Amino acid sequence: MVKNMNMEHGKGRGRKVSPFYLFSLLLLLTSCFGGKLASSAGGEVTGVGGRPFTEPTPYGMTLIKRGHLKMGIEKPDSLWGKETPVRDISVDGFWMDETEVTNSKYRQFVNYVRDSILRERLADPNYGGDETYKIEEDKNGEPITPHLNWKKALPKKPNEDELRAIESLYVTNPVTGEKMLDYSQMNYRYEVYDYTTAALRKNRLNPEERNLNTDITVDPNEQVWISKDTAYIDDEGRIVRETINRQLTGPWDFLNTYIVNIYPDTTCWVNDFPNADNEVYMRYYFSNPAYNDYPVVGVSWEQANAFCAWRTEYLLKGLGPQARFIQRYRLPTEAEWEYAARGKDQTEFPWDNEDVASGRGCFFANFKPDDGNYTKDGNLITSRVGIYAANSNGLFDMAGNVAEWTSTIYTEAGVEAMNDINPQLRYNAAKEDPYRLKKKSVRGGSWKDPESYIRSAWRSSEFQNQPRSYIGFRCVRSLANTVSEKMKKKK
Repeated sequence: MVKNMNMEHGKGRGRKVSPFYLFSLLLLLTSCFGGKLASSAGGEVTGVGGRPFTEPTPYGMTLIKRGHLKMGIEKPDSLWGKETPVRDISVDGFWMDETEVTNSKYRQFVNYVRDSILRERLADPNYGGDETYKIEEDKNGEPITPHLNWKKALPKKPNEDELRAIESLYVTNPVTGEKMLDYSQMNYRYEVYDYTTAALRKNRLNPEERNLNTDITVDPNEQVWISKDTAYIDDEGRIVRETINRQLTGPWDFLNTYIVNIYPDTTCWVNDFPNADNEVYMRYYFSNPAYNDYPVVGVSWEQANAFCAWRTEYLLKGLGPQARFIQRYRLPTEAEWEYAARGKDQTEFPWDNEDVASGRGCFFANFKPDDGNYTKDGNLITSRVGIYAANSNGLFDMAGNVAEWTSTIYTEAGVEAMNDINPQLRYNAAKEDPYRLKKKSVRGGSWKDPESYIRSAWRSSEFQNQPRSYIGFRCVRSLANTVSEKMKKKK
């Protein structure tokens, strides 16, 4: 912009420049570069100013401030005699969902995927070809990356073509004649850029930047190979997921593509409990509005990650330029989860004593108090989220109700294999990997677990593609601004 202005206003070398023009140029430079122009101050470096970004509290989340944790179980487990590694670690602050993700919130995800597929169909010539459901040009008529027009309302009184598009998303039960959403079509495609892998020095595009040791002669023709996740739908409508190894050619090599069928496995209620009559939960737990405020279950680790990606996409659509500062929603690391569950005093349970019930016999969480007696705490299966008291961090159901996925792979070594600052062990297992490499850490215990399993430090695991009737999840989001409150006060 400055260059164009010089060309426009500086045609005559001897032309006198007005004070108003200089003032306008000053304003333009200030707005372009986002801060005050550095003053000379006698030749001293004074730094560049700017307006800091103040991150609003995300809806339904609470702030977990940075701190220290002695992670693991210090006392040997009295039930199993199992020793759990203990380590001092520190984590940065983050936002965390106050409750587990509910059926209602997850159905919003399913409905979004359904409506996006429907808009694609309505724009398809085979179903009438209404081009207004898709935007392919900007306001000046220039071609842009095609995307759906969410401002265009779906038809309330569909014509014949529109009706065929709508009906294509449903199937009919051959026995009852009931129309049901075709869950097999509920596929969500998303992309994740792997900033961490892209930042590794060994993956630099310029070979001279891959090793800073000046005693080593850099081979300019050295080939670097990376792994990249990709996915596509084959001709038969099946999801094909691949992890490919390829030579590094550019920054796009770190963009990973995933396609996930996101409909919960409602059959988990009968598959998890053979010889039990749980058909009513299988048929109605996810679909019946009576269970709106209950935690969603039957969602695999892969589906939970897809929800986090969609939630990020959904948020960013409604934000302006500040969207670049917003961190994406994700699953918590195992360390973040335990740190948040223990509360401000880092207690063994998410409450302030080692008892699981008050003196009046009121339980602090939804779990299985006695062998075979699920109802002693007032619940048979899951309970509505948030009906038990929150811990000191303002988080509900961090013990019991449903166990929760984390982003961390499960290893017997646990914290012994982790860093002591923002620890994370991440591995996105490929389809062809041995099944044993697909275990993820699960925390918190559930409605079906005994007292020992609902402690904040107790670790369990599940395979990343395995949905369960007792595993749900909640999301976290890293802070856009990590300056501590103490440092703010000092300033």
